[in-house]
Amino acid sequence: MVERHQCKNGVRVVLEPIKSVRSVTIGIWVLTGSINENERNNGISHFLEHMFFKGTKTRSPQDIAEAFDSIGGQVNAFTSKEYTCFYARVLDTHKEYALEILSDMFFNSTFDEAEMEREKKVVSEEIKMYEDTPDDIVHDLLARASYGQHALGYPILGTDEHLQTFNPDTLHAYVHNNYKPENIVVSVAGNVPAAFINDIDNYFGSYQYEGERHIVEKPAFIADRISRVKETEQAHLCLGYPGLAVDADNMYSLIIANNVLGGSMSSRLFQDVREKQGLAYSVFSYHSSFLNSGLLTIYAGTGKNQLSKLRTTVADTIASLAENGLTDKELKNSKEQLKGGMMLSMESTNSHMSRNAKNELLLNKHQTLDDMIAEIDAVTHESIKNVLAEVFSSEYSEALIAPDNQ
Repeated sequence: MVERHQCKNGVRVVLEPIKSVRSVTIGIWVLTGSINENERNNGISHFLEHMFFKGTKTRSPQDIAEAFDSIGGQVNAFTSKEYTCFYARVLDTHKEYALEILSDMFFNSTFDEAEMEREKKVVSEEIKMYEDTPDDIVHDLLARASYGQHALGYPILGTDEHLQTFNPDTLHAYVHNNYKPENIVVSVAGNVPAAFINDIDNYFGSYQYEGERHIVEKPAFIADRISRVKETEQAHLCLGYPGLAVDADNMYSLIIANNVLGGSMSSRLFQDVREKQGLAYSVFSYHSSFLNSGLLTIYAGTGKNQLSKLRTTVADTIASLAENGLTDKELKNSKEQLKGGMMLSMESTNSHMSRNAKNELLLNKHQTLDDMIAEIDAVTHESIKNVLAEVFSSEYSEALIAPDNQ
């Protein structure tokens, strides 16, 4: 049972006691990511994520690292298009200590200029590493091809040019504008009493950051084509179709349809592209949901001389699926795969913490596992065909990285 609490300043807390484990995972989620940036500060959300580990008023970067190592805990963070998360997983006996360190990082990070210059070098290398991975960077190109100049098309890492402009003042200003209490969810799952909410309230329940309200306009899907010439052994192709927002009623229909399209080894794309024709080693599809939009992505990598055949095969697979829908066997198997994956993922406190945080942050509601299984079971051939018609009736966007112009 998920306990929900709202602090007097607007910070929300969700806590799920799980008595069968000895661990606790604590996550601080902020409703800000690259979608809240502009052309001048793209990458600042991700850089901030790094800088929260680089020293507080009373702890050095090494102190923070040693604090978690000394209790056998794990601490990490990540940035997405729409949110940033800082989290720690520790033994239940160390939950108060972990909360104190996370709150110290959250409220008391100094953004020391010397540390900042060192960390810029680290993030610069991260950007270069990403650029050297064409099967990763092609997905960023697809976001730009799908959304153009809208912030949803920005890369999460930003660029080295933007990175070099950041200073302590720009970081503090971004925090005060975006890390406002109403944008914060603290999520806890594990062997922890409900009364732990009071400890969280003591740290997070009274602070105030004032800033301008950031309203993100719904992006238009522009179906552009972007290609980049790069010395690679393969041509890396991504296709994008407009998907569904995170709160869409027919979300499970699309998830099941995508699973059949390219979400597993038994999927149609995997069988048609790889197993039957040997056109690619890696081929898959996935759906990304955002607050007011979504994107269905198809990826495959192939030899440049096989690119035309790959395009035709993918197009034929999509056309067959959209026209005929799923077989009875595909619908049944996909439902069981989805339910099995959902249940297996819930065996860790980190998964519980993440699911509860996203539900609170993005949907402001919580479903039980039984509720979700009932929604999966309610998916029909008709609902699948309807969502396929909605997604594949539009023009698609395309991103390509290849060793020469294709």
